[in-house]
Amino acid sequence: MNEPSPTIRRLRMIRRISLIGCGLILAAAVGLIADRHLSHPRQAEPTQTQPLQIGGAFTLTAHDGRQVTDSDFRGRHMLVFFGYTYCPDICPASLSEISTALDELEGLADKVHPVFVTVDPERDTSDRLKDYVDHFNPRITGLTGTAEQIKQVAKAYRVYYAKVPAEDGDPDGYLMDHSSVIYLMDPEGRFKSHFSHQTDGETMAAKLKTLL
Repeated sequence: MNEPSPTIRRLRMIRRISLIGCGLILAAAVGLIADRHLSHPRQAEPTQTQPLQIGGAFTLTAHDGRQVTDSDFRGRHMLVFFGYTYCPDICPASLSEISTALDELEGLADKVHPVFVTVDPERDTSDRLKDYVDHFNPRITGLTGTAEQIKQVAKAYRVYYAKVPAEDGDPDGYLMDHSSVIYLMDPEGRFKSHFSHQTDGETMAAKLKTLL
């Protein structure tokens, strides 16, 4: 078998040295990266989505004529529901379930203050609200106010509402399209949980017992 020429042996030697050098460089680079990773661990990525802020300060008129603010409800959980007294279905059904939940809670009901905020201040006066909420449960406080005050509190609770004109053109026969979420606020006025308007009173009470 013929021996490789000196030129070929020289080329092979150069190639071997180059491969060894590349390997050493690669190993050094990997080591440097690992050292940096261990010395400076990667920080957690900041979350891009923040929880929605629900609730806030308000000044409204209670169904007994008193002017109240959000501070007047501190110390107890609030169940906050937005609606109106002329509501044909969802509002009376939701208030009935809230009343059932209060009955189911028994002694724990003292820790909860249900609040019904009208989205129809044009028709829902304090006197009308009083008759309306008393029909469901005396623990419920009805709240009304000026159009601007209602707008502000609805915005704080991220509640949608809009007037729907009557088909026959009766200016007093309109309906109100509105959100129907029942909010649970903690004793400091911070959002804690919520219920849909389809939640029955027994289910609501069972969950409230775990949250109060």
